[in-house]
Amino acid sequence: MNTAMSAETTPDYDEIVRVVQLYVDGFQGGINKLEEAFHEDAWIFAIDAEGELGKGLVSDRFERWAASRRPVRGRVIQVTQAGQVASVLLGFDNTEELADSWVDVLALLKLGGTWKITHKSAVHSSRAAWAKPQ
Repeated sequence: MNTAMSAETTPDYDEIVRVVQLYVDGFQGGINKLEEAFHEDAWIFAIDAEGELGKGLVSDRFERWAASRRPVRGRVIQVTQAGQVASVLLGFDNTEELADSWVDVLALLKLGGTWKITHKSAVHSSRAAWAKPQ
C-alpha cells in the first residue's frame, strides 16, 4: 500500500513547505522566521551523534539557532497531509560540513487557517544512514 502523498495530492503542500522553509531560513539570523514557523508550545526531541537525547521547548532554542548562522539547506523528503494535520520528513543538511547534518520529522497542525510546526523529532544523520545529505 502506498500512502505517501505527492505535491499533486497534498492540498496544502506549498504552504506546508513554506512554513518548513521559514524554519530552515531561521538559522541565518531569522528569529522572526522561527517564531512564525513554530507554535509557541512546540517541543523537540533530538538524538545527537553520540546517541544522547535532548528535549525541550523549541522556543528555548530560537536565539541560539538564529545566532548560529549555520549554513543549512532543507531537503524535503516527504510531505503527508490528512486534513489539518501534516508531517514532513526533512533532510537538514549542513552545506559546509555534510557529516554534521540532521534528519527531522516535523509535525504540523493547521490552526486558525495557518500551518504551525508543533513538534520536531530529529536524529543526527550518522544515525539515519538512509537519508544522507546529497
